[in-house]
Amino acid sequence: MTLGASFRIALRAMAANPLRSLLTALGVIIGVGAVIAMVAIGQGARRAVTEQVQALGSNLLTVFAGQVQLGRIARGDPVQTLNMEDVEEIRKAVPGVTGISAEYSRQAQVVFRAENVITQISGVTPEFQEVRNFRPARGEFFTEAEMRSRAKVAIVGKTVADRFFPDTDPIGQRIRIRGITFTVIGVMEEKGATSFTDRDDVVFVPLTTAQRRLFGVTHVRTIHVQVATSEEMPAAQEALTELLRTRHRLAPHQENDFTVRSQADILQTFTSVSQTMTVLLGGIAAVSLIVGGIGIMNIMLVSVTERTREIGIRMAVGARRRDILLQFLVESVALSVGGGMIGIGVGVLGSQAITRFAGWSTLLSLQAVLLAFTFAVAVGVFFGLYPAQRAARLDPIVALRHE
Repeated sequence: MTLGASFRIALRAMAANPLRSLLTALGVIIGVGAVIAMVAIGQGARRAVTEQVQALGSNLLTVFAGQVQLGRIARGDPVQTLNMEDVEEIRKAVPGVTGISAEYSRQAQVVFRAENVITQISGVTPEFQEVRNFRPARGEFFTEAEMRSRAKVAIVGKTVADRFFPDTDPIGQRIRIRGITFTVIGVMEEKGATSFTDRDDVVFVPLTTAQRRLFGVTHVRTIHVQVATSEEMPAAQEALTELLRTRHRLAPHQENDFTVRSQADILQTFTSVSQTMTVLLGGIAAVSLIVGGIGIMNIMLVSVTERTREIGIRMAVGARRRDILLQFLVESVALSVGGGMIGIGVGVLGSQAITRFAGWSTLLSLQAVLLAFTFAVAVGVFFGLYPAQRAARLDPIVALRHE
């Protein structure tokens, strides 16, 4: 018997019981659809995280203030280990640096007329908008002259602008930060929220203004360093670390009183987490494929019992055991392949529905589709093999006597 003939017989057997065939394939349909949709969610999350990290700026090193550790005893204020002298030395001495910006951020009260909220106040330098790739959508950023003069000007994030000025042009409006009046000169472009924070719920002011007028400090909490190329980042990170250790007079046995994080490290961390989540979601969804395979095996065993006399007749007229084996194996694979094809459509539509109604980012992957479909075929072969072997091993005489 040829493979084509076995396939035609399998189709006729499935058409004879269409409802049973559909219900048998339902487990595979759900399994394939779930795998595709879950992987699309995981990869969509990975893409969204990558875009968010890259939106922070390109080839970026971030230095965070830390504590001096001596044994298990911490010495010093964890927010007072970096200053503007460090910034200038990094600019001069670290190779490959194309831009650098310092930042001092704290929560503070902001008031506009009857509105009164607590939001993030970020004192930054004018280079911040270039280094962090975060620019005003309306108005302008403050200048070096305004920073030197400790000007009382502010650029608000979109969330703050929508809260304070829903029906009013923000430019030129006056807000009070910790009781001091500031003039709004710009509205930052929308960055959106992450799982941890709303990046648009912020007010930017000149760093000198934040230090002297608002918070009474002379240090900074963060330094953002932009490097020319990604290839130069490891060398720049090493040189920066050595420079700060020397400037801060740290002994060889002392830990750093700062932390340096590269954009690549942050991206790798989030990518690893999202990849693990994708595998976990896909693995959970794949369980339903196993359940669908068990359903196929169950129905095929029933089919062998129902068609025992047919098998006996086929053997009596010359069908070999391998022909019987092929016939039932092809029928099992046909069920799983049909379910897999329908499942692909379900998975694609499900991914689109998740994006539309839940607002989650999804990314359909050809590799995930092919993997799910291949696994569905493998399930059909694996779970159809035992019923097919059982049918092929029937005694023709006993099978002919079966009622």
